[in-house]
Amino acid sequence: MSRVKEVLRMFVPSATVFFSSACIMILELVASRLVARDLGSSLYTWTSIIGVVLTGIAAGNYLGGRIADRHPARRALAVLFGLASAACVSIIIVNNAVGSWLWLWRLSWPTHVFVHVLLVFLVPSVLLGTIAPVVAKMALDHGLPTGRTIGDLYAWGAVGSIAGTFLAGFYLISAFGSVTIIWGIGAAMLLAGILYWLSCWVLYVWAMIFGALLTMGMAPAEWAQNAGAAAFLREPADPNVLYENETAYCRVAIRQTSKRPDRRAFMQDKLMHSEAIMGDVTNLQYFYTRIFAGLTHGLSQGRQDLSLMVIGGGGYAFPQYLKATWPNSRVEVVEIDPGVTEAAMAAFGLDRNTTIETVNLDARNHVGQLLLGQEPARRYDFIYEDAINDYSVPFQLVTHEFNEKIARLLTDDGAYMINLIDTYDNARFLGAVVGTVRLTFSHVYVLTSEIGLPSLRDTFVVVATKHPIDPTAILNAYNRHLKFWLLSESEVNHVLERAGHAILTDDHAPVEHMLAPVVRQSAAEILARRYLREAMELQAAREYDASIRKYREAVKLNPSMALKAANEIGMMYVAQNRNAEAVKAFQEAIQAQKDAGGKQTAVGSVHMNLGVLLDRMKKPKEAKEQYVKAAEWFQIELDENPGSVVVWHWLGDMQACIGDFKKASDAFAKAMALEPSNPVHYDKLARALAQQKRYDEAIVVVNKHIRLLQEQGAKEPAGQLRQYVEFLEYQRAKQPR
Repeated sequence: MSRVKEVLRMFVPSATVFFSSACIMILELVASRLVARDLGSSLYTWTSIIGVVLTGIAAGNYLGGRIADRHPARRALAVLFGLASAACVSIIIVNNAVGSWLWLWRLSWPTHVFVHVLLVFLVPSVLLGTIAPVVAKMALDHGLPTGRTIGDLYAWGAVGSIAGTFLAGFYLISAFGSVTIIWGIGAAMLLAGILYWLSCWVLYVWAMIFGALLTMGMAPAEWAQNAGAAAFLREPADPNVLYENETAYCRVAIRQTSKRPDRRAFMQDKLMHSEAIMGDVTNLQYFYTRIFAGLTHGLSQGRQDLSLMVIGGGGYAFPQYLKATWPNSRVEVVEIDPGVTEAAMAAFGLDRNTTIETVNLDARNHVGQLLLGQEPARRYDFIYEDAINDYSVPFQLVTHEFNEKIARLLTDDGAYMINLIDTYDNARFLGAVVGTVRLTFSHVYVLTSEIGLPSLRDTFVVVATKHPIDPTAILNAYNRHLKFWLLSESEVNHVLERAGHAILTDDHAPVEHMLAPVVRQSAAEILARRYLREAMELQAAREYDASIRKYREAVKLNPSMALKAANEIGMMYVAQNRNAEAVKAFQEAIQAQKDAGGKQTAVGSVHMNLGVLLDRMKKPKEAKEQYVKAAEWFQIELDENPGSVVVWHWLGDMQACIGDFKKASDAFAKAMALEPSNPVHYDKLARALAQQKRYDEAIVVVNKHIRLLQEQGAKEPAGQLRQYVEFLEYQRAKQPR
């Protein structure tokens, strides 16, 4: 009987320590997902989370012991649970706020990660750590045996930790999402506090405040979304997000990237993994996928029955390209996260009945399964590794041991292509990958976009073959407009030296250390893009001063945005008739292009805007100089992208401003051919032809313009254009025969 009473007296303390320990582990796992959106899921992230949580528990145990000696246990537990509940809310608020604190970006990346995690999770960990000693004191106050009681509480705490770990990892995160779990734990802790001290009115006041905050943080109503975003309880609502889900591995979102609903981006956490135009799978948006495609075209030698493996599905943009281009080929995607595949099917154009084969395994495991026999189960003509980003590198996919396995799967005339991020100046990760691949493959090539600013992060493609190839000739034959840089032997030696000739192995692959400077730059770019979006929204709302501040903050984080930011700032000064400041801003944009080594061709629109402003300021000579430069840059842009309607139109405008109406009419004709439904092109072309006294052609264009307007239901403008036809006919009649 006494044993039964002892068990009953231990129930509440055991349940309490079980509950608090489970909450600690759930929060620890949720922490990894919550901060991964800003910091990535790297060794630095996990080290910081585990270290901070353990530090908090240790400090909490110390404080809890002293609280237990000074205060009644039940009341102390009630207060501590109430404070822990508030700390859960602080996790959401602080995490949303701290990502935009600019002072953090002056720190090294490992320090940045540690400080971020410390600010978010130390206080909750301390408060949860105080509970166990107070519970122990409460149990001992019941007169229970000391040794057995302490042992039982330790055991139940360990069981709670185990239960919380498996519950969070295997069910809660994928079922509810990180933020919902934090609110749920906060509510459960508040309830525990009330149960321990039913008469404490402060807890009931906090319950009402908690309910209000929960509504602001989770309710779907627009007012709640706006209020929650203002209080850092949730991220600002993004109307461009078409799909969102938290998988077992990451947060997946699909965004509309422009006013065109068919242009979409595939996001994993805060990284953009794919871009695509819905319905046009052959229009590859990324540099590295064009390199992959060009080399595949050149090396496949017209074959249509290729065997292709893509490691990392992302938005399935490139696998869909492969299947559309080589429909008779076998395309196999190794994607560890089934949630990624589901997202691609739900909102990124992947047909649910696709013949693309998907294997939801870690690529290392899949490759190992294929090599179980003496000979590979199948061989592949091309293997593409697209699972590497700068935030999170699956080190097991870049080691010498993995490369050896890939080589066994590859046909003798095949190619292994790896996409990765680094900077040419840093190049430690790039150099290590190249050096490691060289141990397995006799021929290794490195390509990137044209090196303008070697300190800025860039995409590199490492190509490995068993036989020599000429990437330059192959890619030029594929697309002469494709801009790329094939690293010379001396440049390859440079990246090998930057890496200290390191070799990545299963035993030693410090990829996080190698990429730390690049990750810091990547994270800054993500925040900069957020500032850029906010600046554009403020600009559209005509809140010019606030918009200018946001643009300048974006440039501080990411200098490559200087051209766009300065151009938009100039346009806002123009809107306010602050002409001198506008001229200065446009000149800053032009200088930014020069600082980038001439890499950015979008400077043409800056010269155009400056020219228009100088014309307005009665400076025709200076204006014409800018028009000439704008036309030159527009032509460069069109050499790279001849299908850009907007640039053809701008080129026509510039040629008209210069007085070269022949070139202007040619440009407008090209724009009209590319976009025949836009009446503006017809009007501009007709007027350019009229300036050349080519009245017959102008009349033909205007009549086409009239028919188009009639088809579009614009009868009144069409009627007005008939008067213009009469004018052109009159001018034609005046011409000497």
